[in-house]
Amino acid sequence: MTTTDDLKTAVRRNMLLGMWAAEKLGLPKPDAKAYAQALAVGTLDPEQSDVLSKIRQDFAAAGVVQSDEQILRAMNELMLEATKQMLAPGKGAVDAAAVALARNLTSR
Repeated sequence: MTTTDDLKTAVRRNMLLGMWAAEKLGLPKPDAKAYAQALAVGTLDPEQSDVLSKIRQDFAAAGVVQSDEQILRAMNELMLEATKQMLAPGKGAVDAAAVALARNLTSR
């Protein structure tokens, strides 16, 4: 059973992961932010929640060489970072971002 905090942490991790992947893809900042947000929103949609496959496909299409192990390592490290951020004082901004993402997804 997934709690709201687990979901918020996963959304935050996928936002960080999206920025990591966007950097590897060489995306300019506005595109990187949009890519990261799309990955984070995908967390809320069971049909789009396989971020490993999404990133692997995007890397393959762009010719970015990263093994599954490298992507998984980044996912694990960024999950730890997201957890730290969620536990840090003033995490309200992260909560607000997660709520905004959820609202955007449900309004589609």
